[in-house]
Amino acid sequence: MALAGKRTLDELRALLGQEIGVSRWIEIDQKRIDVFADVTEDWQFIHIDPEKAKMTPFGTTIAHGFLTLSMLSAMVYEAGPAIKGVAMGVNYGFDKIRFLSPVKAGSRIRGRFTLTELDESKPGEVTYKQAVTVEIEGGDKPALVAEWIGRVYMGKA
Repeated sequence: MALAGKRTLDELRALLGQEIGVSRWIEIDQKRIDVFADVTEDWQFIHIDPEKAKMTPFGTTIAHGFLTLSMLSAMVYEAGPAIKGVAMGVNYGFDKIRFLSPVKAGSRIRGRFTLTELDESKPGEVTYKQAVTVEIEGGDKPALVAEWIGRVYMGKA
């Protein structure tokens, strides 16, 4: 699971290239998929119509790829880098995102985080990159892989 407690930048730097955490399993049920469809106005039948979705190669409804991606926000709080002295952090973006396997309604997913870069080139600002894999419980292939960039600002937390 996640690293216990917050780490200094030096402690995190020593972990570069290593897996730093694994989140809990999160269920992606039909209700969550339906709510996401309403929020994003993406009502494609493959996500919200179980009867029509039975006729597809998946045999059931599947989560939006962006729903799966958005769950990284919950996962990173449990398993991502926790840095001592941070006042706030922001999502800086992605260098790569690939959706490899559909997440069927009722499946559980979790994230694995590997710290790949840590840059403190600006005073009080740290940019880091993580390789993230979102696994599907019992699945052969991950739901997605991504290179996620975060930025934190140091100061009073």
